[in-house]
Formats: sequence, structure tokens, C-alpha cells
Amino acid sequence: MSNPAPSYPLFEYNQRYIWLISLTAALGGFLFGYDWVVIGGAKPFYEPYFNITSVSDQGWGTSSALVGCMLGAILCIILSDKLGRRRLLIFSGFLFSLSAFGTALSETFWWFNAYRIIGGIAMGIALNLSPLYIAEISPPEKRGMFVTINQLLVMIGVLLAQVCNWQISLVDTSLPENANFEVIAASWSGQTGWRWMFGAEIIPAMLFFLLMFLVPESARWLVKNNQEEQARKVLEKIGGRSYSDISISEIKTTLAEGDLGKVHFQDLLKKPLPKLIGIGIFLAFLQQWSGVNVVIYYAADIFQAAGYNLKQMMLNIVVIGGVMVLSVFITIFTVDKFGRKKLLLIGTGAMAILYGLIGYSFSVDQGGWVIVLLVLTNVMFYSFTLAPLLWVVLSEIFPTRIRGAAISIGALAHWVGNFTLTYFFPAIKENLGWANNFWLYGLICAFGFVVVYLVLPETKGKSLEDLEKELV
Repeated sequence: MSNPAPSYPLFEYNQRYIWLISLTAALGGFLFGYDWVVIGGAKPFYEPYFNITSVSDQGWGTSSALVGCMLGAILCIILSDKLGRRRLLIFSGFLFSLSAFGTALSETFWWFNAYRIIGGIAMGIALNLSPLYIAEISPPEKRGMFVTINQLLVMIGVLLAQVCNWQISLVDTSLPENANFEVIAASWSGQTGWRWMFGAEIIPAMLFFLLMFLVPESARWLVKNNQEEQARKVLEKIGGRSYSDISISEIKTTLAEGDLGKVHFQDLLKKPLPKLIGIGIFLAFLQQWSGVNVVIYYAADIFQAAGYNLKQMMLNIVVIGGVMVLSVFITIFTVDKFGRKKLLLIGTGAMAILYGLIGYSFSVDQGGWVIVLLVLTNVMFYSFTLAPLLWVVLSEIFPTRIRGAAISIGALAHWVGNFTLTYFFPAIKENLGWANNFWLYGLICAFGFVVVYLVLPETKGKSLEDLEKELV
């Protein structure tokens, strides 16, 4: 079945303006990517500093920020439709800055985790609202590409964190390649180096905080909140007067008179929203339980099990980041051509097969380059399918009147899935072993393939208002 044509003609958009505000909002994604991954490279150094030896403390140190992410998502559920996208993104910029500064100076494991939780709140807000904001200001025929720009900056943030971790780890030339826990704890890397890994985030965090004051609020949120004149100015700057008139008319057709200036949380329980929210929650858990975050957070442990030393592990982690960045370009050039559903089927199917091969490699003790190659290929498929497309789909399937709260529920599910996966992974790995652990992720991806094929609607090429009429 072909997609219906857009309900209005193609306009001559102010591409420069759209790119500037999209990239500014996507800085939130960049900071999320950095904060999300920096913990993996710092882990071999801060654990000896804080003398972390128990499995539960290891899990808590890696996953404490995810508690903050859940709190950030809850804040968005309550406030994003009341206060708007822009104000909360400014707040997240402030929290990113505070977290980077505080984590770098932490002298106890308690304060380390407290500042990681503060950063997690910022991550929860940014990963939720940056793609939502971009979706609401983007032309429908290019929306997939512009929302994916946020994911590109997420991956660039991931790569920069890994490069920073790698380069900072190389500063300490006196650290032996196979140093034990006590030697690392007494070294420059164990005392100071890991602090620079977290502190390097302060500069982009402050930049994001300041630049968000210069971008406009989402036009759709402005119309929803009885600020039509301000919305008209934003839309005219994006696509001209005709585009502004038609867009505002379409937005109004999806809003009842009683919707203006109000948030009706009870709408979340009215059909068919529970079904759409269920799709969003499923995709959020699938993205997390597909297991790639284990590869990112615990890359050092995986490559150690595959036979690599500390410096080789740090370089391999950088290579993972490079693959993630390059893979997103595949999404940018294909998401509005092939659609969301087809790419998700490709990703989940390929990952199910690759996890089977990774598990087999561990089961027969085939380490080294084979596991690295399989892991990198798996990361590639994840990075151009599940990673960006969750946020594209979440930003599209919910109605304007309650979009902020609905997408935040999906984001909350994302962080619950992330936390459970990350916190319990050390214990699961101890009980199942590496091979069975990866086979489990393969089964989850296979199940996700079936559900996506049967349930997920295609959303490419349609305005948010057309999608609302079709789905709601």
C-alpha cells in the first residue's frame, strides 16, 4: 500500500534556519551520547580509585546515571506539554554542566553517583525532547532525516567520549599494559585521568545551555498553548507565509477547543492511544534489551574476555564509536526513502543472526579479531536501525495535544530497560556466561522482528497532522 501524498504542496524552506535550530537542539543528543558512554572508558580507572570490588557496586557505578534518566523522563511526562520543549532543554544544559563539574571532582563513591544521577536527569530530558523538538519544526518530507541528525550527534558524542577516554589513558605512559587493580589505583590514570574524562564535557554542556536561549519554541506547542502569533512567526521563518497558514490550520484541526492551553492526561487512556503507547514502550524495551548497550558499557570486559590487553581494549572501544557514527549516515540517506518499518526489520533480523554467531564464538573460545568483527557488524546494524528509529517513530505516532507526555512514557520505558539491562548484566553474565548471554539477546531481537512486522505502522512522508488523523 503506497503512502498518501502530503496534504499540502512542497514549499521552499529556509534550510539554513532549519539546520541551525536542529543542530542546536541536537547538541542535547551529543551531550547524551558523551555522558552515556564516557562511563565505559572510565570504568577500569575509577573502580580501583573507589576500591569497587563487588558485583553490585560495579553495576551501580555503571547504571546510577540511568536512575536520573528515568527521573528526567518523568519530568518530561509532567512538564513538557505545560512548559514547552525549549525551557526543559535549557534546564538540561545546566544539569549537564553541573554533572560534568561535580563528577570530575568527586572524592567519594556516593558523590560520584549523586552527580552521575544529576547528569542522568539531563540525559533523560535531552534524549526525550531533542528529537521531539526537531520533529515538530521539520518539514514532513524531510522529518526522518532531520530527527536522525539528533542521533548522528548522539553517535558523535559517543565517539568523542571514546576518543577522549583513549587519549587520556595514553597519557600515563608508566602504566603497564596488564596492570592489576592496585597498580591502576595508585597510577595517574587511577587518581586523576578518569576525572578529565568526565570534566571534558563541561565545554559542550555550557555551549548547549547558552545556545538554547537563541532558538524558538516549537510552533506546534505554541499553537497548542494559545500562542498562535508566535507560532506564525516561527513557521513563516521556516517556510514562508503560505506554509505558516496551512500548517497552523492543520494543527488546529487536530485540536479541540478545550485542548488549547490545557493538558488532558486522561487522553492517554482513550483509544487508540494505549495501543500506540504500547508500541512505543515495546520499541523502547527492544532497543535496550537488544543488548548493544552491554557492548558499549561493558566493552572493556568483552574485549578482555576475547584476549585483549588494556590499551588494545581502549582502541577497540574507539573503533566501535567510529562505526556508530558512520552507520547513522546510512539512516540519514535511507529513512525517508525506505521507511522506518523496513529498516527496523533489517536491523532486528541481522542482529538476531549476529548474536547467534557471537555466542557461538565464545562457546568455542574463538577470541580475537573474529569477535571484534562480529561485534562491530552488530553495532553497525543497531546504529542505523534501532538506535535512531525508536526516536523517529516516537516523535511521529502521538497526537499534538498530548505528544510530550506520550513520548516521555516511551522514553521512561527506554530508561527502565536500560537500567535493568545494565545493572543486572554483571550478575546475568556470571550465571549464564558470555555465550548464553549473547544467545539470549539474539532471541530478543528475533522476537522484536516478529512484533515489528505484525504491529508497527509505516510513518514516512506524512505530516504529523496526517499521521494523527490516520492513527488516532
